[in-house]
Amino acid sequence: MRAAVMHSPGDIRLQDIPKPELKPGHVMLKVAAVGVCGSDIPRMLIKGAHTMPIVCGHEFSGHITEIGEGVEGFSIGELMGVPPMLPCHACDQCLTGNFSRCRDYDYFGSRRDGAYTEFVAVPVGNLLRAPEGMDPRATAMIDPASIALHAIWKAPPTAGQRGAVIGCGPIGLFAIQWMKLMGCSEVVAIDVSSEKLAQAREAGADHVFLVTDAIPADLKCDLIVEAAGHNSSINAAAKLAAPGGHVVFIGIPVGDVTLENKTFQHFLRQEVSLHGAWNSFGAPYPGKQWTVTLDMLASGRLRWEFMITHELPLEELPAMFDKIKNKTEFFSKIMFRP
Repeated sequence: MRAAVMHSPGDIRLQDIPKPELKPGHVMLKVAAVGVCGSDIPRMLIKGAHTMPIVCGHEFSGHITEIGEGVEGFSIGELMGVPPMLPCHACDQCLTGNFSRCRDYDYFGSRRDGAYTEFVAVPVGNLLRAPEGMDPRATAMIDPASIALHAIWKAPPTAGQRGAVIGCGPIGLFAIQWMKLMGCSEVVAIDVSSEKLAQAREAGADHVFLVTDAIPADLKCDLIVEAAGHNSSINAAAKLAAPGGHVVFIGIPVGDVTLENKTFQHFLRQEVSLHGAWNSFGAPYPGKQWTVTLDMLASGRLRWEFMITHELPLEELPAMFDKIKNKTEFFSKIMFRP
């Protein structure tokens, strides 16, 4: 089968590799759609993965083409979403339902081969059936949408509160929508890109600011989701919180993070709560984060199609990552259709 294989950061080659073995308890999925996650960019261009060479790609959907021994209740041709973490189900965090904090997990696209390819063998415990007629691209976007929901559930807003999102990539755009669906009367969006702020408006943001803009002092927010992972945005998020507010950090910094004294004084004196949010999983696995998101995408209450700026065949993946590296064009959600 064809696959985009990362041999080292920046060395991504389209090549033929063996189709995976279908083991008992697994099904074979023909990949229908796979999105580029923000974490794929430093992984494939800068940091590398836990094992290399590797096929990355973990935001994916696919149709069942083969059913392994011992698998019941699934049919050839059904569309599946795939929670990409394979938890150990044995550590203290798994046993208490905190699968995002599993101490010994596997993961499609970073610890084992993922979906920048044609076929993936998936354990039955990682299958999430899509409703009949659901778009495979929407099904592939359950992962980023559920990450936003997992973060917001750390400190759910109440009706009438003001929310904010810093970093308006796809996860941030879903966070804006979740805040509105949960009753936020206003949502503030902040980004470095005017194009992304236009998408934030489309997602429902009421106030949009470039990072260079002065934000009015009376526009403090009750819940802030930081989805950029940059030192400056992390400080800005904490300082944007209203008294007693909550800040949830999703963005993954590449370098060290320094909290300025002014930032520290603000969250200390205003009794602001800071939360980390990692992945999107709950009990029973993969959790309501995934099942609620699936329902909202399938019903159309969560909008997704406006985020897709590129829809490409697998052959164009190496060249697209070169464009990402060289910042030659605007992108939001990049979707490959192997």
